[in-house]
Amino acid sequence: MSTEVGVTSTPAAATPETEDLRRLIGLVEHDAAADPFPVTGWDALVWTVGNATQTAHFLESAFGLRLEAYSGPETGNRDHKAFVLRSGGVRFVVRGAVDPASPLVAHHDLHGDGIVDIALEVPDVDRCIDWARTHGAQVLTEPHDETDEFGTVRSAAIATYGDTRHTLVDRSRYDGPYLPGFVARRSRFEPRPGSPVRIFQAIDHVVGNVELGRMDHWVEFYRRVMGFENMAEFVGDDIATDYSALMSKVVASGNHRVKFPLNEPAPSRKRSQIDEYLEFYRGPGVQHIALATSDILTAVDTLRGEGIEFLDTPDSYYEDPELRARIGHVRAPVEELQRRGILVDRDEDGYLLQIFCKPITDRPTVFFELIERHGSLGFGKGNFKALFQAIEREQESRGNL
Repeated sequence: MSTEVGVTSTPAAATPETEDLRRLIGLVEHDAAADPFPVTGWDALVWTVGNATQTAHFLESAFGLRLEAYSGPETGNRDHKAFVLRSGGVRFVVRGAVDPASPLVAHHDLHGDGIVDIALEVPDVDRCIDWARTHGAQVLTEPHDETDEFGTVRSAAIATYGDTRHTLVDRSRYDGPYLPGFVARRSRFEPRPGSPVRIFQAIDHVVGNVELGRMDHWVEFYRRVMGFENMAEFVGDDIATDYSALMSKVVASGNHRVKFPLNEPAPSRKRSQIDEYLEFYRGPGVQHIALATSDILTAVDTLRGEGIEFLDTPDSYYEDPELRARIGHVRAPVEELQRRGILVDRDEDGYLLQIFCKPITDRPTVFFELIERHGSLGFGKGNFKALFQAIEREQESRGNL
């Protein structure tokens, strides 16, 4: 068992090295020079929430992220507070309105807590924007520089599904804590004795839910505008239960550092999880974030100890002889996975372990997945039916199935 997730001397914010990323998220070789829209990786997931102060504390105390930068009235930002939190290569920016007239208020009134910006790090903002504009993207913010005593950040932004955007960031000339206008900040929160230095190390993928009939539109958008490749497709019985169904396709950057599964509902007897999301989020948006960990057993134990709830998996899942025959030997006894509710799937490249928490917001919208890869480049196709049945049980308890 890897000890990387355990208590070590490695800083909590340390970004995984390339070899670690190959193991954690399935990074592949890619010639960025031949890519018209090269993406280095994730820059940040930017949230708009109703109370950034409380959400930042929740992410730090329950999920083990660590505060590293801040912007707010004390720094001259009269519009909103923004907290920058890190865990390995995962960076969240949590924003909440201070000024009642802030545009964040209207966004939150409509959507509730959620991710408004999937910011991506790129080596050449202007090159990417020129390509995107030529191929039909809506440019929301033109390329521009922001400078302070730590250097210069160049960025721009394009629109994607719903009210979500992609800010493209080149921070190669910047050494500050996050962006100009932010100051380095640490909280006074003290983790429990024996808590892991970090629970997860990287973002594996970010899932977007879109309206019926729009999935292929956005798959084509990422292919045409950002040069992403089609990585996987799940339709029909792959991704249906007796009551609900959805369709999903996955697009990825050339190096597979950034992966976007895109879901749309499919006709069925009852409302799918995608229908529920679209209703409560009031449109398309980010449904869940998959967080890569090197030790999912410790991660689940730690999060449960902090009160995080996960979807339940029935004992029959683990007792199925076909499952046991298909998955073969994995690093932990099936009984240990069963005790925690962790799902396991195997494909031609290896296997993965995964688990999904319940929505972390008041609305049944955004949630996290934990994933531990052992060679597998997939998304747990063999677990889809068990997962969706678990989600349906939660929907039924909310009266939304």
